[in-house]
Amino acid sequence: MRFNMLTSITDGIMCCITGRALNVVGAIDSVESSDGYDYIEVKPGRILRVKHIVPSRSAAEEEEERKENVAVEEEGEGGEVSGKGVVHCKRKISVYRNGQVVIENLGDVIRSEILHCQNGNTEPGSTVEIELSDANITSPQANGAVLEQGSAKRRKRKPKKTVVIDCKKRITSCKGTHSDVALFFIHGVGGSLDIWKEQLDFFGKLGYEVVAPDLAGHGSSTAPKIGAAYTFYALAEDMRAIFRRYGKKRNILIGHSYGVSFCTFLAHEYPDQVHKVVMINGGGPTALEPSLCSIFNLPTCVLHCLSPCLVWSFLKAAFARQGAKEKQLLKEGNAFKVTSFVLQAMMSGQYWPEGDEVYHAELTVPVLLVHGMHDKFVPVDEDQRMAEILLIAFLKVIDEGSHMVMMECPETVNTLLHEFLLWEPEITATEQTEAKQTTENK
Repeated sequence: MRFNMLTSITDGIMCCITGRALNVVGAIDSVESSDGYDYIEVKPGRILRVKHIVPSRSAAEEEEERKENVAVEEEGEGGEVSGKGVVHCKRKISVYRNGQVVIENLGDVIRSEILHCQNGNTEPGSTVEIELSDANITSPQANGAVLEQGSAKRRKRKPKKTVVIDCKKRITSCKGTHSDVALFFIHGVGGSLDIWKEQLDFFGKLGYEVVAPDLAGHGSSTAPKIGAAYTFYALAEDMRAIFRRYGKKRNILIGHSYGVSFCTFLAHEYPDQVHKVVMINGGGPTALEPSLCSIFNLPTCVLHCLSPCLVWSFLKAAFARQGAKEKQLLKEGNAFKVTSFVLQAMMSGQYWPEGDEVYHAELTVPVLLVHGMHDKFVPVDEDQRMAEILLIAFLKVIDEGSHMVMMECPETVNTLLHEFLLWEPEITATEQTEAKQTTENK
């Protein structure tokens, strides 16, 4: 640690003298696949490392999948059980000039399961109020009479913006034997695809096709030397390119921390191709903007001198325990190797005004929220607020986990993710009635 600190100080002084940002990630010459890694040039000179696992499927597995597809088609033709796994997503979102948002669920809404906080998602026909100024949420179950009276008064006013969502989503089980399913894992600031090692191994062995990219400047991806290369929009376009290259008919997006924002972006842009989303310690449904008072606003050379302290602070804040196992996780592979320049550019580039509460409320894809109870970066009430706003959401709180919960508790996280992939909603009463009426009319 002392040697690393002296090296960092020396490098920092050289950075100040030369005026150049240090960058240990060099350009990648080859774009060919090797050892399960692809090197994708998303833009000229902008190359991302991608872990791509394509499992081999036996003839028996392919035949089983074919029979399942035939069974689904026959169910749809019969009409009696055509509503199985189908959710009628219908909600009205009204935004008023005083910053108030009113969300009315009018269709079939699956109740959220929230551990440690029993404020489930709203039932069909109910209303959720959100104050954008302080992000307070008034639960309709708490005081229904007052809410109903207040909502009636507000309906007399003309909202500044109204969004109506009306669609039917077929949500099915996603098994590893399904050739039309792909899992995308997206890491956050300062990490790399190596933080998903346990998840990639687990789901790869189960027969899933897995895709995990390194963000620009992270892991073994190239690191452009201009700050504009690390804005939210630049990184989001990178993820769009990766998604379009590897995407299947049904895609599951798994994001951690800042990576959750890119999953939300893709789910919003490709609602028919994104089947389910997992958000791990992603925070609340608020628009992103860089903090004006942050240590990352210091000059790059100063940050480089402080890098050993930053690593120590990250260890204390990101892991529930700071034992030998956690320290080893920080040292293994390329998991947390990122330059001070990239780190600073990433933090200052987190500007995404469109990603507000309304943007998240428009999502119709099922979402699993995973939160480590000891997370010092993202408080649990932010994920609670996310669960309230999302149409179909399940919040799971892991008591022994923190911000890097997928590394601390891999078995628990893997089990939760797998159960969510296999989850399929039962036919609702409304859909069953509609199916019977359709059959009678025929």
